[in-house]
Amino acid sequence: MFLAIGAIILGLVMLVGGAEFLVKGAVAIASKLKIPTLVIGLTIVALGTSVPEFVVSLKSALGGNAGISVGNVIGSNIANVLLVLGASAVIFPVTCSGKAFYRDFSFLFMVTLVFAFFIVNGKLVSWNGWVMLTMLVLFVLYNYNNAKDDPMEDDIPDQLANKGWVSILVAAMGGMFAIVYGTDFLVYGAVKIATELGVSEEIIGLTIVAIGTSFPELATSCVAAFRHQNGIALGNVLGSNIWNIVFIMGATSVITDVKVADQFILYDLWVMLFSSFMLLPIMMFKNKITRLEGAVMLCGYIVYTYSQVLLAQGSWVLR
Repeated sequence: MFLAIGAIILGLVMLVGGAEFLVKGAVAIASKLKIPTLVIGLTIVALGTSVPEFVVSLKSALGGNAGISVGNVIGSNIANVLLVLGASAVIFPVTCSGKAFYRDFSFLFMVTLVFAFFIVNGKLVSWNGWVMLTMLVLFVLYNYNNAKDDPMEDDIPDQLANKGWVSILVAAMGGMFAIVYGTDFLVYGAVKIATELGVSEEIIGLTIVAIGTSFPELATSCVAAFRHQNGIALGNVLGSNIWNIVFIMGATSVITDVKVADQFILYDLWVMLFSSFMLLPIMMFKNKITRLEGAVMLCGYIVYTYSQVLLAQGSWVLR
């Protein structure tokens, strides 16, 4: 038990430090290439912070733990919006240009609906994965082609942007490295404790593993919010949710069929849909997530986590 706790503490330290370097590196890359930080958040940062989910989901699926694999993605997408974006908004209100948000949210809306359509059949198979991977390619190409049309929001001087490419890439890759391995320590410790307590793999995937693998997004977005880099904070969440579906579930289901538990279809999928789509009315009227709205989102995540406790205890039964 003490070893597991030590792994969690070490993982958290690596995540926070790694997030700081990754954000600085991402902002410097955006500055060098004259690309809006939102696009960097949607691609480079989102990919880097989605690597832990991919590793966990693939290992779980190949090891016969499909509950952790699917629960990790669904739970991470819920945590990314309610926990990560909520916490970021509490630190500093999250804003974004309307055009960029609607474009990227539209893609998130589409891939989420496609994913929902696939998993209601109870299993993700190879052709489902190829469809999702194709959508990923289209997403990256679309963002690249539209990068120059977005306003250069969050144009805040960064010391690293004045360095050479070697320094910038070392900072970004070093931060990503710390995030990936920090997540390994964190998830190891969390799963070890949960397993000893007798919690089911579905609940572990939706809560402990999902929160653990969302810590890169949480650390990165909170650091970005603290530094007033709104494009990174929001783009990281939108991009990570897209990558979680089309890259993680896409690649995993191409490699092996993934069975979907009834709990995901009856309950957690709908929470994921609601948490993703709730961003539209919030951003539609003022292009801003206030501290109050962020606090409400955090409360919503606490309620969702408590519902998982009730399900684990058998106090609440899905029918």
